[in-house]
Amino acid sequence: MGDTTDIVIGIDLGTTHSLVAVCDESGPRVLRDATGEGRVPSCLTFGLDGKVTVGWEARNHAIENPTSTVFSIKRLMGRGFDELEHDGELAQLPYAVVKRASSETGRDIPAVRIGDRLLTPPEISAVILRDLKRRAETQLGRAVRKAVITVPAYFDDGQRQATRDAGRIAGLEVLRIVNEPTAAALAYGLGVRGQIDGQETKTQPLLKLSGQCSTSDCGCPHSAHHDADSEESTIAVYDLGGGTFDISILRLVEGVFEVLSTHGNTRLGGDDFDRQIIHLVEREVKQQFGLDIQSPATRQALRGLAENVKIRLSSEPSASFEIDLGSNRVYRRTITRGELEVMLAPWIERTIESCRHALADARVDPSQISQVVLVGGSTRTPLVRSRVEEVFGRKPYTALNPDEVVALGAAVQAGILAGTRRDALLLDVVPLSLGIETLGGAMGKLILRNTRIPCQATERFSTFADGQTNVKINVLQGERELARDCRSLGMFELRGVPPMPAGIPKILVTFLIDENGILNVSAREERSGQEAGIQIVPTHGLTQDEVKRMELESYAHAREDMTAHRLIDLRNQITFDTDKTEQMLARVGDRLGPGERAAIEQAIRDLRGKAETLTDADALHNALIAFDRNTVRLAELAITATLQETLNQEKR
Repeated sequence: MGDTTDIVIGIDLGTTHSLVAVCDESGPRVLRDATGEGRVPSCLTFGLDGKVTVGWEARNHAIENPTSTVFSIKRLMGRGFDELEHDGELAQLPYAVVKRASSETGRDIPAVRIGDRLLTPPEISAVILRDLKRRAETQLGRAVRKAVITVPAYFDDGQRQATRDAGRIAGLEVLRIVNEPTAAALAYGLGVRGQIDGQETKTQPLLKLSGQCSTSDCGCPHSAHHDADSEESTIAVYDLGGGTFDISILRLVEGVFEVLSTHGNTRLGGDDFDRQIIHLVEREVKQQFGLDIQSPATRQALRGLAENVKIRLSSEPSASFEIDLGSNRVYRRTITRGELEVMLAPWIERTIESCRHALADARVDPSQISQVVLVGGSTRTPLVRSRVEEVFGRKPYTALNPDEVVALGAAVQAGILAGTRRDALLLDVVPLSLGIETLGGAMGKLILRNTRIPCQATERFSTFADGQTNVKINVLQGERELARDCRSLGMFELRGVPPMPAGIPKILVTFLIDENGILNVSAREERSGQEAGIQIVPTHGLTQDEVKRMELESYAHAREDMTAHRLIDLRNQITFDTDKTEQMLARVGDRLGPGERAAIEQAIRDLRGKAETLTDADALHNALIAFDRNTVRLAELAITATLQETLNQEKR
């Protein structure tokens, strides 16, 4: 990169390990330490003297500093204390996490207690990011102020914002938040260099980009025999890391990476695999010796042991170990790969279910998938690889180190933003539908799930009460048809609407999602120009249980939800039509015969009664049509009266 060009680094901020990479004219590369290791453990220790140690040293001395060593902080990002406590997440941690009230929102914020200090997850993540920033500056010999940071595709608004906050605290301008599976596809799609077990490797592009030749011995960049290489390719990226899981289905064509669908679980990963081994050991120690393992140091040691056993069983049929419990008590155990797979099967099946959801959402059959890419260290688990192969009907593609591919993709995106790469475009998607609450408690969707971002949607609404000057707008996220079944992201009020009859004001509501997934909602009354808006930046967002519940319930209740939504719309229309009919009667009703007027008044009472009692949407719709037919003459008289008044005013 030239000295006048800002360096933009790519960062994979992971649950277990984090990496930093950079992309220049020669392509993306991970920045490594003196030993050639690119990974930095997402682990830090706070010393009594205030010194903070990050990475391998902190990890290696976790047993000596069990309560002041912080790890897996990514699983706490953007989530509330009560939510974490309810899920049992905090019970797994040897360090203290307490509730800290937010002065701005009053919501519950988790904070790690270090001595007399309370540090939020973004503050702790910022320490890791600062260390990665320092590594980049040392190796590149220049100040680094800008970065692209990756997050799980299923991170919600709160978790993404927490990641952005961490970058800002670390002194980085976060130019883009990129989904991890999309970053991985970007790395594979461009054919980048990486390492597997210390050996340099280079992938062939999954999609050969227009104007590029992937054949190493071909000196022709634009030969006619490469025209067929620009055909589109559909790939699945299966990303199972230390703390999160994502599956994304992407279409790659002519340098455009379009995400067709995404699914996942922000609380499922290698940490959970380790915990199965830990729970087994704790259970058997209790049975054999009557001991409860409570010591923070022992729990830290157990965590390291469990991870070691899991890694060994990825390449060996069994793993033996022993734990000295003191007082001549020694716990000895041999765990076979078969035993481990029985313990892990329920967790892995959850990821497979997500794969099926993503395929269905993308309307893609497994046979249409060109490649399946594995990302994340936990994909080294043999059962993971075999189940993925069964579901997709093909062997997964593992040409790059699964620990490094996300960082390489982040560097490619960083290179695009810095101007060193111009051969790719990312099109990501919204994981859940977005809309507003309409009269009667319905969910009016403006942006549907799996819409690619950045995106914008505008819809026109109006008032339902005469003289209404304020409109409250409730921004919702979810798949159900009723507001009460969706998640409220925030509210704002449009004030100063000129008092007019119901239905006359024209209020344009616009949803705008930028390339980082940040949502801005605005409302504008067309006649007066009055407007208001809100940026959705929740303190902590959707829980995974809520996301899963929203999706499953949207399928299970689809028919009844649509019926309920339709009934709300019909009842709103009936209220509007009958009110307007009464206004027309008051104005020109004397021009009707006595029988006609009485019939219309009775029709109003009958229709309002049906709106209160009928639950059959079709029957209510037919009743409304019949009412409108029976009031045609009254509407004609009202229109004629309006025309006469207008002509008389013009004559004056």
